[in-house]
Amino acid sequence: MSDPLSAWHRLAGGCVLLDGFHALKHAVRFGAEVPVAVTADRAAALALADELAPDVRETLDALLTEVPETAYASLVPRPHPTAVAALAVRPSREAGLRTLERTPRGAPVVVLDNPRNLGNAGAVIRLAAGFGATGVVTTGTLDPWHPTVVRGGAGLHFATVVERLAVDELPAGPLFALDPEGDDIRGVKLPDDAVLAFGSERSGLSAELRARTDHLVALPMRPQVSSYNLATSVAMTLYHWSAAGF
Repeated sequence: MSDPLSAWHRLAGGCVLLDGFHALKHAVRFGAEVPVAVTADRAAALALADELAPDVRETLDALLTEVPETAYASLVPRPHPTAVAALAVRPSREAGLRTLERTPRGAPVVVLDNPRNLGNAGAVIRLAAGFGATGVVTTGTLDPWHPTVVRGGAGLHFATVVERLAVDELPAGPLFALDPEGDDIRGVKLPDDAVLAFGSERSGLSAELRARTDHLVALPMRPQVSSYNLATSVAMTLYHWSAAGF
């Protein structure tokens, strides 16, 4: 690309920031459209591709343009150790909603009810992509495509559906919500078309979502332990779902 910095400034407002080599690697691997990608050290970035992502090495070779370190640093909120950044086209919302609504589903939808922590949301999206969940839906004000969330998700937003919806817009399917007052999850079979809801890190489930819930389930926890981290709770629940298929 003859002038990647001009292209970056022209496109940044309407694209998703891929912050770091791993975010770019995953986005490319899962079919993202990447109009511009830069690095402060092209040789080092391609060496990482040789080591960690040979399947997309040729694509990264064609995409990456080396720019001065100061120019790279000016494009991102916090320079990544890999000195790689890119812009990707956000997937179609309409296509994502069609996928969420399609039935029967082969894997659950994860719902984060009014989450507060950007990093936790990113970690959940990374988990959901790894387990092959149909998608991750957030309610409330947090933007699930915020750059910090994408960074926490290592670019795996492009491997699953990620959308923000109101509670009354959630996909169809039996809604299982995690709550300390629920039935022990070890005695519950989670169906493939389940909607798995997790409350916010501070206040738990909203009254609106609780009113819509079909089943309250609880994770096993030692007495006097207050709670699990949000991503840990999602991981335990998705593992419980997936283990039933073996």
